[in-house]
Amino acid sequence: MANMSRLMSEKTHQKKQISSNLAENKEFLNEKLGVGESFDIGAHELHVGSRRILLYYINGFADNEIVTMILRDLNNVGEGELDRPALEWLYHKYIPFFQMEKVDNLDDFMDKVLMGQVGLIIEDERQGMILDAKKYPGRNPEEPDLEKVVRGAHDGFTETLVMNTALTRRRVRDGRLRFEIMQVGERSKTDVAVAYLKDVANPKLVKTLKERIQEIKIDGIPMAEKTIEEFMIRQPLNPFPLVRYTERPDVAAIHLFEGHVLVYVDTSPSVMITPTTYFHHVQHAEEYRQTPVVGAYLRWVRFFGMIASIFLLPLWALLALNPSLIPEPLSYIGVKEKGSVPLIAQFILAELGVDLMRMAAIHTPTPLATAMGLIAAILIGEVAMKVGLFTPEVILYLAVAAIGTFATPSYELGLANRLVRIFLLLMVGIFAVPGFVLGIVAVLIGLAMTRSLNTPYLWPFIPFDFKALTDVMLRLAIPLKKTRPSIVKPQNPFRK
Repeated sequence: MANMSRLMSEKTHQKKQISSNLAENKEFLNEKLGVGESFDIGAHELHVGSRRILLYYINGFADNEIVTMILRDLNNVGEGELDRPALEWLYHKYIPFFQMEKVDNLDDFMDKVLMGQVGLIIEDERQGMILDAKKYPGRNPEEPDLEKVVRGAHDGFTETLVMNTALTRRRVRDGRLRFEIMQVGERSKTDVAVAYLKDVANPKLVKTLKERIQEIKIDGIPMAEKTIEEFMIRQPLNPFPLVRYTERPDVAAIHLFEGHVLVYVDTSPSVMITPTTYFHHVQHAEEYRQTPVVGAYLRWVRFFGMIASIFLLPLWALLALNPSLIPEPLSYIGVKEKGSVPLIAQFILAELGVDLMRMAAIHTPTPLATAMGLIAAILIGEVAMKVGLFTPEVILYLAVAAIGTFATPSYELGLANRLVRIFLLLMVGIFAVPGFVLGIVAVLIGLAMTRSLNTPYLWPFIPFDFKALTDVMLRLAIPLKKTRPSIVKPQNPFRK
């Protein structure tokens, strides 16, 4: 039975070869592509010289000017010129196009047409011709909203893979830069490219990533890079981001020079950086666009915001629920007037309210976003305090924590930190001081045990690396950084 299943599987995946019988090829392609059913499938049968030629393309993908040029050049073919091997004659003389290839089976021919390329099949020839004349609809490389800088480049990745690789090569003009492309999805056949510097990146990491991508078995990946990440990382219950996303070509280039391996997915403007640690998510391009001193100051302000976003609310709730723990000089931080709702319940409701407002802001049209913010601030915040639903202190500390969350450079890390904050609030509400301590210990142990592609997530703190930790804390000047991060295990550890 096993052998029979294997034979049936091989038969199912056997590709149909291009026949010298043009009618047979036409019947197969018209049925599979839905010619006559799908309005956007372009199919023409031409008489060129003494031969018939089938031309296939997708309206909206194929460049109209190039298709027109191909048809014009084919009309110039003389009556007897295709009596010789027609494919070679057209390939080398009559079609002046620089991106051409030959295919010998109809499955590959059809896949490439569906990708946006133009396909030609010639009567009495057992090969087809593919012209890469696709022109995907897309936007200009604008600066990403989540990674804005005051000074520096303001271009960003788009949803077109070829444009993203070009933006990267503009900054990495090295012949050793590799973009290895694969296709994922039985139906979507989405292009996925693995990028790395051949003499710098760890070959084992490159091999691991390529193998995990090639092992993906799914009909399609409409959510693009996020689906690829879930197949590669295989830790669905971990809320912390185990790869770093960037939409900036300069950030991608920096990580290539350091020895990281990047994953580009067509239809997505976000590029995955692997491997990454917790501290990769706390740095921002703006810090490297300023002097080292100013950059270090900006980094520490962000650190303060992140720490506040995690610990400020649970710590204040702990002190407010246990007034005896408040030192005399800090007696003013307690609750002046208790509301009608228990304090922990106020925090949970307020957290849910902030998330609702954040989602509402995302889904609200831009002209109405300001009005929505005023409604949230005046009607919800002010009125909720007056009716006794929330105490003023809860709104104050929650606002500070929310600002710290939005100041976190990584959007994914900000969301994970919010979950940690809610977890600590619940632990404080249930177990008081022991709950606060145990909650922090549990989070630290979980992070210490986390590994992203066999990389310790808390490096350089655990395992400890003084030099790397200094670079994380102080934002060293670039001339002082002579070596690449050891955590990526680069082949060439020295920058030169």
